[in-house]
Amino acid sequence: MTSPTLRFDGKVVVITGAGGGLGRVYAKFFASSGASVVVNDLGKAPADNTEGTTQLAADVVVDEIRRQGGTAVANYDTVENGDRIVQCAVENFGRLDVLINNAGILRDRGFSRMSDADWDAVLRVHVYGAYKTTQAAWKVFRKQKYGRIIMTSSAAGVYGNVGQANYGAAKLALVGFSNTLAKEGAKYNIYCNTIAPFAASKMTESVMPPELLKLLKPELVAPVVGFLTHESCQENGGLFEVAGGYVAKVRWERSQGHVFKTDDSFTPAAVHAQWKAVTDFSQSNFPETITEVDWIQQLERSKHLTTNAAGEPLRFDGKVVIVTGAGAGIGRAYALHFARLGASLVINDLGRTPDNRFSADVVVEEVRALGAKAVADRHSVEDGQEIVKTALGAFGRVDVLINNAGILRDRSFARMTDKEWELVYQVHLRGTYKTTQAVWPVFTKQKSGHIVNTCSAVGLYGNFGQANYSAAKAGILGLSNTLALEGARHNIKVNTIAPNAGTAMTATIMPPEMVEALKPDYVAPLVAYLSHDACPATGDVFEVGSGWVAQVRRQRAAGKFFDVASGEAFTPETVQAQWETAITRFDPRSAVYCRSAPDSLKSIVQAATMARRQNAARGTKQNAAITGKAVDVVSIRNRKYPDVPYEITTRDVCLYALGIGATHRDLHLVYEHDENFGVFPLFPVLFSFADSHTLTDLPNYKPHMVVHGEQFVEVLKPLPIEGKLTLRSAHLDVQDKVSGATEVGAQTAYDANDEPVTYTESTTFHRRSGGFSKHPDFKPPPPAQRHPDAVAANVPPKRQPDAVVRTLIPEDQAALYRLSGDYNPLHLDPTVAQLAGFNKPILHGLCTMGFACMQIMRTFGGNQVNFLKNVKTRFSGHVFPGETLETHMWLEEGNKVIFQTRTVERDTWVLKASALKLAVEPTMPSNTPSKL
Repeated sequence: MTSPTLRFDGKVVVITGAGGGLGRVYAKFFASSGASVVVNDLGKAPADNTEGTTQLAADVVVDEIRRQGGTAVANYDTVENGDRIVQCAVENFGRLDVLINNAGILRDRGFSRMSDADWDAVLRVHVYGAYKTTQAAWKVFRKQKYGRIIMTSSAAGVYGNVGQANYGAAKLALVGFSNTLAKEGAKYNIYCNTIAPFAASKMTESVMPPELLKLLKPELVAPVVGFLTHESCQENGGLFEVAGGYVAKVRWERSQGHVFKTDDSFTPAAVHAQWKAVTDFSQSNFPETITEVDWIQQLERSKHLTTNAAGEPLRFDGKVVIVTGAGAGIGRAYALHFARLGASLVINDLGRTPDNRFSADVVVEEVRALGAKAVADRHSVEDGQEIVKTALGAFGRVDVLINNAGILRDRSFARMTDKEWELVYQVHLRGTYKTTQAVWPVFTKQKSGHIVNTCSAVGLYGNFGQANYSAAKAGILGLSNTLALEGARHNIKVNTIAPNAGTAMTATIMPPEMVEALKPDYVAPLVAYLSHDACPATGDVFEVGSGWVAQVRRQRAAGKFFDVASGEAFTPETVQAQWETAITRFDPRSAVYCRSAPDSLKSIVQAATMARRQNAARGTKQNAAITGKAVDVVSIRNRKYPDVPYEITTRDVCLYALGIGATHRDLHLVYEHDENFGVFPLFPVLFSFADSHTLTDLPNYKPHMVVHGEQFVEVLKPLPIEGKLTLRSAHLDVQDKVSGATEVGAQTAYDANDEPVTYTESTTFHRRSGGFSKHPDFKPPPPAQRHPDAVAANVPPKRQPDAVVRTLIPEDQAALYRLSGDYNPLHLDPTVAQLAGFNKPILHGLCTMGFACMQIMRTFGGNQVNFLKNVKTRFSGHVFPGETLETHMWLEEGNKVIFQTRTVERDTWVLKASALKLAVEPTMPSNTPSKL
């Protein structure tokens, strides 16, 4: 292996939140690359790392680094005291070269239940903390004319994620902050980039399922951070998604948009008529700065247009609209526009006119002069609940909230004060949160509502002297992304605009033609359209001004997947080698567009899966088994495991029956006092959850790569409705299938007299664990001793089925079935399901098998509990809760029912090669012809 060339000898690195997870991995990486590291963390180490001591997490990491020959010191300050963290670096090492803003916390909660404490805690640590550490480091970096900064965002911020409105706002605020820092720092050789990682950490381990945590190792993020912070890297102002060896750049894509005639015909109806043009990305561009739109030229184009075409007017009669910051400028323009369209207005503003009148009162008079209703409100947006009270008190409802209030406190980052940072945050971002929080229960109750939030081109792209403003405005977009996802189920639509409009302040310093181009009246029609029921958009962002409207969205490059599991190197050097050709290369044919964090993760997993398949097809990797140890199949078969006790209770019996489709009408399955009460004979499939043995002998073994292939159950004597059993398990066989391996496990349950009660065989397929039979030391085993019915082909006869039965699977069936012991999150957690390639959670395969057997019991088994002798099935497809199962049955000699099951909605076979032997004489269904 070649020595790394991208080293950090002589460099000093500060990493916040470095006591565990990503931060710990970063610290150890930089130390191993020659850097001196400040390990910042204020938490305690987990007990299992400290042998019962109360050692701090930072100390544990420092000790690890020093034992490996590295240089590190611990720091225990909160990130809100960022100056102390930077001071620690300078005092110990004399300089600072790299700052990794990694510290964070989670306070996940649905927006309707989110408290101010939840919001404030997350924003304080993530955003204000990053501001304070960066502000302190900035002084050092400017003086030495060198510095590298990494901000840590998240897909929850970039795209939104249910239950993370606070986190999403904070994480996208950091992207906006980074954009401005990149522009201000470039002249001083200070580069700032942002990563949006999916990685397991002490922060996420409480909310991510174990299967997901195993895939998202923090070690698979560090190489990207290493390259971005190296002095040879010229990337600046970039945003990168990183997860599990996958790396890709993300940029803005803007539609060409549409220019409207800026006369009285520029209305919401006119916008509606041209919506396809507004959202058409066929001739898109990719903006990076706020100066790439010629607003005067847009207005000139508008002047030469004919009157805007429009259909039926889109009005707001009977609707109530709140506009914050509506005492002047763009807010006033909104208010007057809505008034002309019939809305009742709440004019919110704190300001006064030059003659000392309340601005809100003046606009109310203007609205009333137009024949519309209006009331004034003079509360701060931080008192959002009072603004909503004003609306409800005056009009009894709210239909639209326009979050428009804002202030400017522009200053270069080097000279920015905490007060200037906080004031802009409080009004823009926290104010938007508070007004939205107040109106949310109103919208939820009435199952409708529109919110238009105000971002800015500065929030999208960054701008000199506006670090506070760009962070706050980007944070508003992050909040909007999640609100749109959470609001969808309640018919609440949330969109964001980035307007370009002049104010009374800018009118005094701009030439007349620019003042005309930036009239706020040219923004109002889009805002009104986004607030109307006719608008289909939600979760979108639009740039608007001078009669021009365009949509903006995130575009991700196809990127590069480093297949570490197959031996591909993933280091700063390999990242550098793939930087221009893959990671930052945008091709419209392979660009990726996501609408949520789960969307993003799903697409990353799909990219990784495709890359692995391509690698395998090209033969670029050798199966690890060929060079690893041989698999001794005979030894595996002879392996002995200790007995495992198992207790059956009536509660478990009833719960299992309900989980596979029994109802209150099936008293013999769900009511312990029924004279015919018994255990549904497929119950033994649950025994494996109490007594399972992982076969780690196979090459490339990974739990998430194991799928259930076939299941066989035989009942030797009726199961007790209550009692104790003993389980004994064994491995019957392991076979090399080249692309993977099959494993067959057997399990026998014994009663108190040590007599066998049930016998099961379960076949699982281990993906990417094949090839071991080619090992030079592999010894072919003798044929496995298996139950003949467990290996039967069960080919359906070439005639119409004797019975076809349909059953609707309730939407909540998987949630019920899992209570019997199969807690795999794939069947309940949408994130895990998307990771596995499904649009939503799927039904347990054994639950599907249970439904099919229940159908056979009712059709041929006389609805008797003890109807089954044995059953075998092959799982050939997945089922979504809410779908309809259709089982085709053929009664053959020997009381054998061959069957197969499909989903009606997708016409997909989900159970095949299946047969059930009856323990009772078959009953013939009343209507045997096929229903197909």
